[in-house]
Parts: sequence; structure tokens; C-alpha cells
Amino acid sequence: MKRFMQTLGKSMLIPIVAMPIAGILFRLSASDLLDIPLFQAAGAIFNHMTVLIAIGVAMGLAKTKDKGIPALTGFLAITVLNEGLAIMNPDLDMGVFGGVISGILAAIVYNRFKETKLPNMFAFFGGEKLPITIIILLMIPVAGLFSMIWPYAQQGIDLFAQSLVGLGALGVFIFGFLNRFLLPFGLHHVINTYIYFGLGSYETSTGEVVTGEITRFLNGDASAGYFLGGFFVVMIFGVPAIAFAIARAAKKEKLAETKALMSSGGLTSIIAGITEPIEFTFIFTSPLLYFIHSVYTGLAAATLYLLNIRIGFSWGGSVLDYMLNLGLSNNGLLLIPVGLAFAVLYYFTFYYLILKRNIKVVGREDDATFAEQATENEQNLRLSHNKLDYMAKKIVDYVGGKENVTDYENCMTRLRLVLKDTSIVDEEKIKQTGAHGVVKIDQHHVQIIIGPEAGSVLAEFKKYVD
Repeated sequence: MKRFMQTLGKSMLIPIVAMPIAGILFRLSASDLLDIPLFQAAGAIFNHMTVLIAIGVAMGLAKTKDKGIPALTGFLAITVLNEGLAIMNPDLDMGVFGGVISGILAAIVYNRFKETKLPNMFAFFGGEKLPITIIILLMIPVAGLFSMIWPYAQQGIDLFAQSLVGLGALGVFIFGFLNRFLLPFGLHHVINTYIYFGLGSYETSTGEVVTGEITRFLNGDASAGYFLGGFFVVMIFGVPAIAFAIARAAKKEKLAETKALMSSGGLTSIIAGITEPIEFTFIFTSPLLYFIHSVYTGLAAATLYLLNIRIGFSWGGSVLDYMLNLGLSNNGLLLIPVGLAFAVLYYFTFYYLILKRNIKVVGREDDATFAEQATENEQNLRLSHNKLDYMAKKIVDYVGGKENVTDYENCMTRLRLVLKDTSIVDEEKIKQTGAHGVVKIDQHHVQIIIGPEAGSVLAEFKKYVD
């Protein structure tokens, strides 16, 4: 299960790459800022996040080097699920959870049926194409099942949200906590919808009656905003602090890559108020860290409530919304020292736990989920020749040919291969190519110890298996 969760977390990085630039462009081009309508097209990324997540998860969990068919299978899975839910109940939205479930099922179907042979008259639909048919047939009853189950979850959350108002600081804490905690299940929008657009009522100067925290705050209601302010603390200070902690905890060889991803994600949170690029890097890898993040979100909201700091937003808790709405706030400037205090709390909590528990967040993943890190002795190994192309070609032959290779990667010193059958691997002949050792992990995984030239050998290896 630990290995699966790590792989799932790594798969989530595939769609996350598109989110930072999309979020920044979408926010900066909004009508209340630069007002460039064409650039609002970047927001389409967020309208289709469940689809992108389904595709990413299917690609990440599929046991093959060619990810095209798994990606299509993931797309078909989420498309049928969403359409089925819309037919049965247009108000249902499984959010991220629907994407994850679809991606997992797509990968399972692909891995199970990718080599299935059909009778000659149906041969065109067999092999790698068969999962395309199977996933459509499977997702129809899955959609029917969730159309019956999901309404109860949504109704329960909606009723609970309506009871929070009278709880004061505790109610604000619970809302902040659930807003983050329910995100992976796609149920956070249920409680958000009521708080944002249904909570309370206020008569404007023109006699219009408006409802919801966002609308009431923007129209001058002095009692609105307490449920919203905590998000500024999290998005401007907390999530960037998480990004900084993850970058600081990264392994040396992965530091540059991790810094780039974390810097981009942190900036997206600050400018655009979009936290998913950072949250999705640990949401499945470490439920503990995500639970703590949820608690801190609730705690930030409750702290502002107790300090009588009231501020709302029009779109999200970004620094831009903060500046635009500061004039409507109560004690809005006090949010900055509170945010700095939470940034420190976030940073030290995450940094300590990541190191103490060796949590495999971005930058600390094992080079392969089925093996140990390279030893110091392996890092000092050197090949006795520079014929890397010839060596790679022979390794392909001695592991059973390219048809036996389903996936491959390298760490600092090893080729890490996923094979259909490791029993046909000729260890002695592989060693004769200059490799220093061969380690069979199980019936599908094998490692070939090369030394620091492993990356260069893999580059040649790809030519003979792709």
C-alpha cells in the first residue's frame, strides 16, 4: 500500500505541471486586473482538472513504457463517469475523487487486459486496444453506483455546514478544516457553496437582498468575512511555507528540480490563490501532512475570528484579492503578522516531519519504488570502456529483447527495468558487457548496476526498446 500511494502521488505530478502557469495567467488577466479576455482561456485547465488527474493517474500506474493507450483509457473512464453522473443526477460532482477513481480503474483494466488475445474475427479489438472497450463497459455501472452513494455524502455535508454558523470560532475552525480535508473527495465544494453563496442575508443600500459570505462582504455587510479570512493566511503564507519546507528537505541530486516545482507552485498560491500545485504533491503521499494542513487551515481561520480580523475576497485568497479588499476589512493589516507566524509554524512542522519520518514527498522519492538507493560503493564504480551504445544493445538482448521490457528508468548508478519475465535474463552475459552486477528483485523487476554512467547507458538503451 505504501508503494502504491507513493506511485499514486508521483502520478499526480503529471497534471500539476500545467497548473502554476495556468493559475497565474488566469488571475492576472481577470477583469479586475489586466482585463485580457483571451488569456482567460488558461482557466480551462482548472475546469478540466478531474480529467487531467484521471489521465495522469492512469499513465502513472500503467505498467508499460508507452503511455498513450493508458492515457486514452483514463480519459474514457472519467468521461463516462461524469456523463453517467450527469444523466442520473446533474447536481452531483465527485471532483478530484472522481478523477482519482477513474485513473486507478483505468490502470487496473489496462494492466489486466493489455495482452489479452481475442478470436481472429475480433483480433483488431484485442491486445492493448481491449482496455478501451472494457473501461467503457466498466464505468457505466460505476457511475450508476456512485450516483446512488454520492448524494448522501453531499447532503450530509450541506446540512452540517448550515449548523456551523452559531458555533463562533469553533464553527469557523471546522469550516476551514473541512474545506481542505474534503478536497480529495470532491466534497469541499458542497460546504463552500453554502458558506460562500447561501450563508446569511444582507440588504444593500439599493434595497437588494444578497446572501453568502462573499456577496455580503463585497456589498459592505460588517458581519461577513469571518469564514473567508483564513484562506489568505494559508494561500499567501502557509502553502508557500510548505513549498519551502519540501524544497529544503529534498535530496541533493533532486534539489534543483524540486526547487523549480516548489517555487512555481508557491508563487501560484500567492498570486492566483490556487493551492493544488503544492497540495497535490503530498495529498496522497502523506495523509498525515495533509491532515495537519487541514488542521492549520481551520486554526488560521479561528485565530482571525478571535482577533476580530475580518476580510473577504471576490475570487480567492490571493495577495491580489487581499490588496483589493483591504479597504473593506476590519483589522486587515493584522493578518500579515498572523500569516508570518503561521508560515513559521507550517515550515518547521512540515520540514521536521518530512525528515523525521522520511516522508517520500517530491525530491525525496526513491529512485524506484521496488528497490533500495544506490550504495556509496556503487557511486565509485567506473566502466572499463566507453562503448555505451554497444553495451545498451547487448543488455536489451540479454534481458529478453525489447518485447520483454515494459518499463525502464535509472537512478544514479543503476538501470531499473520492469520486465514481463525476469527468469529469462542472462546475468552472466550482462556482466560481460561491463555491468558490475545484476539484481533480480522479483519476477518483474531487475536492476543492472552500472555506476555513474547509468544515465548515459539508459539514453542508449531507449533507442533499442522504443
